[in-house]
Amino acid sequence: MTVKSLRSVYQIKVTLFDVEPPIWRRILVQGSINLPDFHSVLQYSMGWCDCHLHQFSADGKYYGIPDDEFDEGDTIDESQYKLSDLIGAEGDSILYEYDFGDNWMHHVVLEKVLPYEKGMDLPQCVEGERNCPPEDVGGPPGYENFLEAITDRSHEEHEDFMEWIGGDFDPEEFDVVVTNQILYDHCD
Repeated sequence: MTVKSLRSVYQIKVTLFDVEPPIWRRILVQGSINLPDFHSVLQYSMGWCDCHLHQFSADGKYYGIPDDEFDEGDTIDESQYKLSDLIGAEGDSILYEYDFGDNWMHHVVLEKVLPYEKGMDLPQCVEGERNCPPEDVGGPPGYENFLEAITDRSHEEHEDFMEWIGGDFDPEEFDVVVTNQILYDHCD
């Protein structure tokens, strides 16, 4: 990424719908980031594994990877758009859906438009709370059941879920340093 192409930096807050307490991240990206790259930033900052389909929605339009077999031709090719094409003013928001089976909906809000400062690392996660749900857990209701089961040894699914997750899972865990290392490794 070249510094010359950066005109503005977007401070974005991403919050997962239908999960309490909230799971969220605050990230910095260039406003001119293309949607496929922004999808990657969302995946790695939230903690997803990019194993499923996704789409952005803004103003009644859907942006993603068109697939005539599944989307009836109403998906706009995301590779032709930048984030700044969908949001540009503070307070603007879009939806990001990940995994159409589990239906993980994310509220993406442009909190601030900042000037690029020399030496600024982008993309960057500056803050967040709580661990991302595991892939394929069954969406918000499945995640709620998962959390109940792993914290209650008498729950009928406790052993199955503990084996499935491969050990401990701390829903409160979030490490901004680790998240930024992942972003650096995958999105630079």
